[in-house]
Amino acid sequence: MTVSGNQTLIFSYGTLKTGFSNHKLMQDLISRNDAVFLGNYVTDLRLPLVRGPYGVPFLLNLPGRSRHRVRGELYSVSDAGIQRLDVLEGITLGHYERLSITVRPEGKGDGDLVVEAEAYYAHRNFAEDMWRRSGEVGFESFDYEVAKGYVRRDLRPKDRSFREQITLFCSSN
Repeated sequence: MTVSGNQTLIFSYGTLKTGFSNHKLMQDLISRNDAVFLGNYVTDLRLPLVRGPYGVPFLLNLPGRSRHRVRGELYSVSDAGIQRLDVLEGITLGHYERLSITVRPEGKGDGDLVVEAEAYYAHRNFAEDMWRRSGEVGFESFDYEVAKGYVRRDLRPKDRSFREQITLFCSSN
């Protein structure tokens, strides 16, 4: 199965991965030929992966600050699919920003192909604060153990925006 039109490689490290709450969007994109699963990949660089408010995973664009290469899934996504992902990830709301990332197939040696893709990173306006708030400790993978504290969007309080919740989270101890 192929994706029609322009394609962007997207590295997914959190709730869009197989088995997690937002994967239904990826499944819908796949069913509409707007995405194709390419395999399990790992970041080329060591990057922090932390939990923010409500246990939401955030990849931080702070290369070398973590001891982990982050594990995730690689998808080829159409322009229409990218638009839907951008909405989910709150690009225009300042939650995440889609930036380049280099990844390689998981479990392969250092000599294997490195792929240029894009990922949804925590917005630069709060990435440093989120890293400090996490105690400068990250995760290798958003797995079922790490996801235990995750609260789905529809179950979160509605009295504040998610961006406001991020600010509160980063400023708390």
